[in-house]
Amino acid sequence: MNNRKIIKGYKTLISSRFNVDTSEDKFKDGIIYTLYSDEFNSLKVGFAENDKVLEKKLSSEALILLDMKKGKKKDLCLLVTTLKELGIKYSDNFYFKYSGSLMKHLSTLGWPVGRSLYKQRKIKKELVCA
Repeated sequence: MNNRKIIKGYKTLISSRFNVDTSEDKFKDGIIYTLYSDEFNSLKVGFAENDKVLEKKLSSEALILLDMKKGKKKDLCLLVTTLKELGIKYSDNFYFKYSGSLMKHLSTLGWPVGRSLYKQRKIKKELVCA
């Protein structure tokens, strides 16, 4: 019986989208980042091949760069899958609704979130004053 569970789990793992895509793209070095949209109160996580691509994205949209670090596209795929398994929903382009629990999950998973998010300071200040 245990062998059946192991085989079923293995087949599920093999059929996952990470193992289906064997392209070299997801192992290429680049920049993983987190952006914040004050207008929509949302976070965008992503991957860029280099600084210029990230700068272009920042200039074309009204987003604030929270933090970035070197990483691989595979890191983004793993993060999104993990957040999905935790029940955190996102839109098509990896936009997540801002929440304290999301920030905590991102930080725990080692995703670059920065330490100076205005929203966090404002909430802490309101709690101290209350």
